[in-house]
Amino acid sequence: MDIQFAPFLPWSILAGLGVFSAILVIVSLWRGLRGATLRALALGFLLLALANPTLMQEDREPLSTIVPVVVDRSQSQDTPQRVAQTDAALKALTDRFSRFPRIETRIVEVRDDENSDTPSTRLFSALSAATADVPPARVGGAVFLTDGQIHDLPGVDQGPAFDAPIHGLITGRADEFDRRVEVVRAPRFGIVGEDQEMTLRVFDDGRQQGGTAPVTVRMNGEVIATLQATPGQPIPFGFTVPRGGNNVMEFSVAELPGEVTTANNRAVHVIDGIRQNLRVLLVSGEPHAGERAWRNLLKSDASVDLVHFTILRPPEKQDGTPINELSLIAFPTRELFVEKINDFDLIIFDRYQHRGVLPILYYDYIAQYVENGGALLIAAGPEHAGADSIASTPLAAVLPAAPTGDMHQAGFFPRLSDLGKKHPVTRGLDGSASEPPSWGRWFRTVDVGVPQGETVMQGDGDRPLLVLDRKGEGRVAMLLSDQGWLWARGFEGGGPHVSLYRRIAHWLMKEPELEEEALTARAIGRTLEATRQTIGDDPGPATIRYPSGRTETVPFSAAGPGLYRIDRRMEETGLFEVRNGEFSTLVHIGAVDAPEFKAMISTTDTLAPYAQKTRGLVARVENGDGISLPDILPVRGEVRVADPNRMVIRMTDETVLRGIDTTPLFAGFAGLAALLFAVSAMWWREGR
Repeated sequence: MDIQFAPFLPWSILAGLGVFSAILVIVSLWRGLRGATLRALALGFLLLALANPTLMQEDREPLSTIVPVVVDRSQSQDTPQRVAQTDAALKALTDRFSRFPRIETRIVEVRDDENSDTPSTRLFSALSAATADVPPARVGGAVFLTDGQIHDLPGVDQGPAFDAPIHGLITGRADEFDRRVEVVRAPRFGIVGEDQEMTLRVFDDGRQQGGTAPVTVRMNGEVIATLQATPGQPIPFGFTVPRGGNNVMEFSVAELPGEVTTANNRAVHVIDGIRQNLRVLLVSGEPHAGERAWRNLLKSDASVDLVHFTILRPPEKQDGTPINELSLIAFPTRELFVEKINDFDLIIFDRYQHRGVLPILYYDYIAQYVENGGALLIAAGPEHAGADSIASTPLAAVLPAAPTGDMHQAGFFPRLSDLGKKHPVTRGLDGSASEPPSWGRWFRTVDVGVPQGETVMQGDGDRPLLVLDRKGEGRVAMLLSDQGWLWARGFEGGGPHVSLYRRIAHWLMKEPELEEEALTARAIGRTLEATRQTIGDDPGPATIRYPSGRTETVPFSAAGPGLYRIDRRMEETGLFEVRNGEFSTLVHIGAVDAPEFKAMISTTDTLAPYAQKTRGLVARVENGDGISLPDILPVRGEVRVADPNRMVIRMTDETVLRGIDTTPLFAGFAGLAALLFAVSAMWWREGR
């Protein structure tokens, strides 16, 4: 209760009246006048009535004590054991706090930030957000339910704004250990075929370092090495980049029985292979318009070293020209086709026929070159159907189609076959979507028997026009017409000759993006994009293995002929495995060096300094027989001493005002009665 004044006159006037009344009372008392005391009482009542005293009584309700419970749901907690411990401990903790009606808990579950590529456990940020709307005096303490791996720890002297205990309930076991592998240093780019070097390191967290651990190294899904790593020591590893484009390197270290998780036992690194100075040998059987189209295409690429020979005067042309004047330089057949044949990435025979320039044995060398991984392109013309066709040499062993000896002469639009609409070499060529195609006509093709391999383009009457085939470890392509130059010259609007020729060359040189059957995956932020290329039917769903170990079956969506795709935003970050049939690939989502994966064993060390400073406690929730939580001890006032066995909660003294009752003391009949009594008593005394 409280007494307040609401004067009817300003305080200055009341003060003047009070001084005047005091002078009258003093003079009356000094002169001994009758009724001086009663006169003083009457003046006092009058001044009180003018001051209007009011009795005020507040109705207050005590406020609850806020206790935030911050629950760690990050990926380091996402193991079956820790999930079960966290759920059981949270339920038990909620039940215990429910016994105290004056305590209000705020459950805050903290997960990885989906908008961040670097997952981390940010519990103190969540605590600050949970108490931002609460006065510090109302916070009675904070409880962290976590494995102890916290990555936003403030300074011990820069902790939360409230003055209350911080408690830590730690999941996991005290004797935990974990093995992990990480790429310390590795190049992002590498020249195909040249030596590269990277550095790995294996860690055995939570156990004494010693012994060795086998590390299996895979390149594009194939095992290329097995290393013996000493935990804690850097391991240099040398390798060569096998192909252009993306090359996925996977490193997997042997698991330890009983380790916390195997999610970090694998690491992946993607290196882009760059072909430096691709060596292409172009041999033209005679000068013709199509020769320039091939030459211009290859010379326009700065990364191509082109060796081009054209047979200007065939030996059968008897015009008396001396042999040493048939060419500017002698055709170095032995050097090109015997000594340095393996130095070439691609050999092109453009309208070439067997005329005795190359010994018959050299064609066998070329066939062996293909079988051992080389690339051969035959751009055929009329000579391929003649008696001197190279199909009559030992090269026939690697050619996918044999000529019948006839040339078909008729105008036609080159069209994609049903297979060609799916094949990455010809899929989506500009102009192929309409009927007839939006490009110019060709006028002749070489007739062949039933070809092997894949016929991706057809000529007049569905005759094979472009045939692709694999022979041994190498590849062969046959373009059964010499009139692609019509597209280059813009005849009838031209056509996509540059795109077609370049794709053929890249397919022959085994560029990954042009493989007929392939499964690739990449990360776009937190989105997983998996692409399945196939020239067959629907490949069926993919199985995605998450970093936590769980698997999910996800269907592909058709993205075009022979192209299927999965786009899915992932809650987890880390190394994902995508599998479809016999194909599998790996992709890492999020930062490779994210702190969430660098340490997975539980610890009490991170929260111990904060608990010690605020007089809280840190305890493990698992005692070997199940979940065991410390008791709760509410206290009044400042927490001065920590309790090693109980979680101390500082109860708040804060209240909320519900209402105010006011009672005027000199209002109404009560004030009038007091004033009349004093005046009447004064008159009575003076009247005697």
